[in-house]
Amino acid sequence: MSLRALIRQLRTPLRAVLRSRTLITGRTYGAVAHARSVLESELDAIRAAGTWKGERVITSKQGAHISVDGSSGDILNFCANNYLGLSSHPEVIQAGIEALQKYGAGLSSVRFICGTQDLHKNLEQKLAQFHERDDCILYASCFDANAGLFEVLLGPEDAVISDELNHASIIDGIRLCKAKRFRYKHMNLKDLEEKLKESQSSRLRLVVTDGVFSMDGDVAPLVGICDLAEQYGALVFIDECHATGFLGPRGRGTDELLGVMDRVHIVNSTLGKALGGAAGGYTVGPKSLIELLRQRSRPYLFSNSLPPPVVGSATRAVELLLASNEIAQSMAAKTKRFRNGMTQAGFTIAGAAHPICPVMLGDARLASVIADDMLKLGVYVIGFSYPVVPKGKARIRVQISAAHTDSDIDRAVDAFIQTGRKHGVIS
Repeated sequence: MSLRALIRQLRTPLRAVLRSRTLITGRTYGAVAHARSVLESELDAIRAAGTWKGERVITSKQGAHISVDGSSGDILNFCANNYLGLSSHPEVIQAGIEALQKYGAGLSSVRFICGTQDLHKNLEQKLAQFHERDDCILYASCFDANAGLFEVLLGPEDAVISDELNHASIIDGIRLCKAKRFRYKHMNLKDLEEKLKESQSSRLRLVVTDGVFSMDGDVAPLVGICDLAEQYGALVFIDECHATGFLGPRGRGTDELLGVMDRVHIVNSTLGKALGGAAGGYTVGPKSLIELLRQRSRPYLFSNSLPPPVVGSATRAVELLLASNEIAQSMAAKTKRFRNGMTQAGFTIAGAAHPICPVMLGDARLASVIADDMLKLGVYVIGFSYPVVPKGKARIRVQISAAHTDSDIDRAVDAFIQTGRKHGVIS
């Protein structure tokens, strides 16, 4: 065969390949364009509904007073979960620096391979001591702690009975397990009892509730829940993210506040709020449960260890609370000051006596506009709307911190009054 003939033979399949690649590429571009159109439609709908969630850029460390990109002067921060002001406490910061210098930036591994350091074990021991439970296991977040618990503890022969307004991480964690699922009306003990009766044939039954519900600041009726659990032979679990560190006489949480620490069996909570504010979550409970979680909990087994600086900071925060309850006790008076000032001005504040103080507005767009106007007056708050809260229940969730002074709180109330009158919320 001549060279020219050989080239002709080779050209034919090459042209076919090129044509097919062009066709595939064209289809791919078409699919991408279609997907982009679908996504843009979804985004436009969010904007039109007034529920768009922009992100403001903070240019300082977290605290009661912050700097915000695009805003001049000192800005009062009333929407962080920094309940005790410990995220910028000098001793907490120094502990993080020392842990970074001694242990490095991170472990580059999961716990059971080569990601456990003595500082992890030390923090787990202190958290177990703080909550007066047998043992503790650390996670990258409390979302992970909730994702890792139910699948390990509960099987098809078991039942989980959950408050209908539990946090999204609890809902997602329950979805991962194969237990029979029951949902009772929010904080409704009569409905909870009905669900306990319906689930009596199950091997294990776990009643699941937030200790404090973060959108409204209402506290679960743990005494009644524990009474029913004991009557019907069920276990009790609480998520304490919005209670650990400041509720109760020593800041131990909702179970201490209501006198049921010895009746609640499992507690999940976070290091990312009152306990330093960086990251991380944990489970405390019976030693056998914690050991089983170390063997089978997927978020624990397949996630890198918490970074040493985070662990160092959180450890110092817990040590401060173990040594004194003075910071926790300062919260009650400050919360009362804000709630009283806002109620007297004519605002509707949901919840009762918790540092979460939701200013109820109803309309999503109104909540967003008021939050923007508040920032112009030097107060950082954020409007909450669907899907974070139900439709028609939009609000500005104000959060009081031990780091706020009385004058900070009064300044925030004055800004709300000025903005509320502008938009016809109060007269």
